Amino acid sequence: MTAFRVAHSTAEWASLVGSEKRAVVSVGNFDGLHLGHQEILQRIVERARRDKSIAAAITFDPHPMKVLRPESAPALIMTLAQRLKGFERVGLDAALVLHFDEALARVSAEDFVRTVLVETVHARAIMTGANFRYGYKNAGDVALLKKLGVQYSIAVEIVPPAEVDGKLVSSSAIRQAVAEGRPEEAAALLGRPFTLTGTVQKGAGRGSKILFPTLNLAPAQELLPARGVYATETVIGGGMYRSVTNAGVRPTFDGQSLSIESHLLHFPNDKTFPKDETLSADKTLVADRTGETMEVRFWKRLREERKFPDADALRAQIALDIEAAKAFFAHQGQPTS
Repeated sequence: MTAFRVAHSTAEWASLVGSEKRAVVSVGNFDGLHLGHQEILQRIVERARRDKSIAAAITFDPHPMKVLRPESAPALIMTLAQRLKGFERVGLDAALVLHFDEALARVSAEDFVRTVLVETVHARAIMTGANFRYGYKNAGDVALLKKLGVQYSIAVEIVPPAEVDGKLVSSSAIRQAVAEGRPEEAAALLGRPFTLTGTVQKGAGRGSKILFPTLNLAPAQELLPARGVYATETVIGGGMYRSVTNAGVRPTFDGQSLSIESHLLHFPNDKTFPKDETLSADKTLVADRTGETMEVRFWKRLREERKFPDADALRAQIALDIEAAKAFFAHQGQPTS
C-alpha cells in the first residue's frame, strides 16, 4: 500500500503524486472530520478504488475566515496535523493543503476549478455537500460546479447532509455543543468523543501535595470545552485511562488562566508506568511526564466549575467527582478498575 502523501502546493502535488494519476476528490475545511465529512470521504475512497484513481482531499491552511474576517473566525476543532491524520485514517491516498491568503481568495470559481481540480489533481470526480461554495467572494456554487464538470469531464456527486436525531451535522453545531458543555451531543455529531491533544505541562504542584495528582495538558486546538468537571479518557504513553478532568481557572486558588487537568482513576502496573510510579486506583501517583504527548477525550460534564471555601472542601468535592465518573463509566459498561 502506498504511504499517505501530503502536498502543500500545486507544484509539490505534481512531484509527490505525478501527473499521470487521476483523482477522486473533495474540497473543504473539514474541521472536526464529523459524520458528514466522513460520509463524503468514505465515498471518495470507494469510488477511487473502483476507478483505480487517487482518493484525495483538498483543504486550506489557515482557515479562510482567519484571512477574510479574522474577528469572526471560528475556534478550530482540529489542528491541521490532526486533520491530516484523520484523512489518512479514513483511507485517503493524498491531501493537497493550499495556503489560504489574499491571492488565493481572489481566484475566481472558474479559475479554481481549472487550475486546481483540472490541471493539478486531474480530477475524475468530485464529491461535496449541497452548500459547497468556492472561489472569489464564494461566487461558485454546486450549479456552477456541475456546469464546469460537464466542460472538463468531471463527475460531480452531491452527498446529502448527515443528520443525528433530526439535527444537521456541522462543525458549527459541534463547536456550540463543546463550548456550552454538552460533550455527549458533540460526540454524537463527530462519531467519536471531542478530544483535546497536546503535551503535558508542569502544573502548580497543588494536586500531588494537597488534592489529587493530575496531568496538566497544554492543548494544541483552539476550541476548548466549557469550564467544568468532566468524565474523560486520557491517553498517554500508549495506554488509555479513565479520568476526571477539570477545565477551568481553579477559582478556589484565585487562578486566572485556563487549565486542563486530568486525574487518572487507575494506572495499571505495566511497562509504560513502572512499579515505583504506580499505586492503587484510589491513590494514583503521577510522575513528572512534562513534554509527553497526551490526549483527553470528553464524555460527560459532571458539574460546573465553582469556588470552594478551602482546599478541604474542594478535596471532598473531587472525591465525589471521581465516584460520579466511575459510576458513569460503569453504566457505559466500561469499568475503571
